[in-house]
Amino acid sequence: MLITDSKARFTTRVESYRKFRPGYPAAVVELLERECGLSADDTIADVAAGTGILTERFLEAGHSVIAVEPNAAMREACAALEEKYSKLRCIEGSAEETGLADDSVALITVAQAMHWFDLEQTRREFSRVLKPGGWCAVLYNHRRMEGDAFHSGYEQILREFGSDYTAVQGKHLGPEKIEAFFAPSPMQTASFANHQDFTLGGLMGRVLSSSYMPQPGDERYPEMEAAVKELFERHERGGHVRMEYETVVCWGQL
Repeated sequence: MLITDSKARFTTRVESYRKFRPGYPAAVVELLERECGLSADDTIADVAAGTGILTERFLEAGHSVIAVEPNAAMREACAALEEKYSKLRCIEGSAEETGLADDSVALITVAQAMHWFDLEQTRREFSRVLKPGGWCAVLYNHRRMEGDAFHSGYEQILREFGSDYTAVQGKHLGPEKIEAFFAPSPMQTASFANHQDFTLGGLMGRVLSSSYMPQPGDERYPEMEAAVKELFERHERGGHVRMEYETVVCWGQL
């Protein structure tokens, strides 16, 4: 069944998302600490935090983080990190209605989610929540989609079996739209190489973390599973395949 509500799309994908989506290089945190002048006392709001993939990077660096997430199942997975990190607080909220106080955070981060938002409402909300002189950072892990047989083959599987893959890809924000979100303030960008090494089980988990792909019980699942296995067996080296990404960070003030 195709779920069109962006806040509910990943409810049945939580475990796959948590385990098999790419993380973010430590250099991302170092960049934003430096460029945004973050101090140890500053609070960061990670909006649409999901299972806490980016959230945990900031927690590891000693920052206080409020993880804002509308999906209950994703938020519960993120809240499990509270046992490990005393500086984490998970709350229900969306980009358009965060539930955060006025002038309360020094930095808002959005990772892999900006394309799901109403950008006009989100900008108003972020401007309300940020302290004077606060910053916003938008991050994407851009998966390599072509250039060799493995990455081209993976892309073909998504296009063949994804229920609304093309529509979701069409929603993704290019640099011009993100720059317009920050305007009239200037936007800065940086990029970092990133990758994941997968066993067959990991590659299948990566596929299942995408909201548009068939899950067990779907009539197309066996065919998709066979295609993923064939792709892995053609390209594995030492029991692994490598998926490459470019981590892009866009930051500025509102």
